[in-house]
Amino acid sequence: MFYHVGELRGIRNMDEPRDREPCQPNDTPPACPAPQIVSDSRSDHKLIRPSPFEGRVDKIFVGPDGLRPIWRFFLYLLLYGGLRLCLLVLIRDALPDLRPILWLQIIAELGLAIVALAPALFMARVESRPFDCYGLPLRHAFGKLFWAGALWGMVSLTTLLLALHAVNAFDFGGLALHGVRMVKFAVFWGGFFLIVGFYEEFFTRGYTQFTLTQVTGFWPSAVLLSVGFGVLHLENPGESWVGILGAVLIGLFFCLTLRRTGNLWFAVGFHAAWDWGESYFYSVPDSGGMAPGHLLHSTFHGPRWLTGGSVGPEGSVLLFVLLALLWVVFARVYPQVKYLPAPDISASRL
Repeated sequence: MFYHVGELRGIRNMDEPRDREPCQPNDTPPACPAPQIVSDSRSDHKLIRPSPFEGRVDKIFVGPDGLRPIWRFFLYLLLYGGLRLCLLVLIRDALPDLRPILWLQIIAELGLAIVALAPALFMARVESRPFDCYGLPLRHAFGKLFWAGALWGMVSLTTLLLALHAVNAFDFGGLALHGVRMVKFAVFWGGFFLIVGFYEEFFTRGYTQFTLTQVTGFWPSAVLLSVGFGVLHLENPGESWVGILGAVLIGLFFCLTLRRTGNLWFAVGFHAAWDWGESYFYSVPDSGGMAPGHLLHSTFHGPRWLTGGSVGPEGSVLLFVLLALLWVVFARVYPQVKYLPAPDISASRL
């Protein structure tokens, strides 16, 4: 939904007993006896102590678990930004004449997903932490949560479009594709939006959410990152402030799904299905863009505030009603909080 064509932690002692969950970011290495200063009658040796300035700098950047979470967060963004710049240069200079353009789009989106995942893999090694902690555990890949999310996404979008149809603001129209082309574009857009779901969900609610949660708590970081999720959509042609606000709020809903399910697989499924339903199945604008190779000749009628105009259903005021209902229903179906990264206990010592 919403796509665009667009610490250092001390190395764990291998003999340390693993009696706690490996994903707890405040795990500390086993206590070591404090070094003793030995006084010799022939000479009085003293330990060299850091200066007050050096001690303050150390406290700012390093905690009991290594590099503090806030600096790990910025390091991840720095690595991401550098890799993204390299990707953009590669696409511009090495792949300028790739045809058809749809394949260039899917290559670019796959590159963005790799650019978001690669720094997190590096940080997982640095932090001696399983990558699963960052929201995409492989053991749950394409499991029940993913398909539940996909079902919720399609049902939610269908409900929104049926509501618009009931007030004479939307018509489904007839088929625009037939035969093999129908299947080919269905598969292509399914794969494309699955990559989009991976990229946008992990970048805005994966490593970033896990790390910032240790600093500010879950919901403050969720609000901040959801605003960033909305900002990503400024790159989309035809976007509006209503569409941006809708993206921020759907980002907060995805944060709720992360908190209640414990990982991002539900959100990835929902995200991919919603985008696929918009762009291909129901053939409506998606975040300001209309995808080629869509299934139907659907049309909107009525004022922009109701239909969403060039933004599509995400720019309709009915989206906010839908999101309120989704929040209430999901909170009842998934009442237990399962996402509990430990806070940075050393932050208060600064």
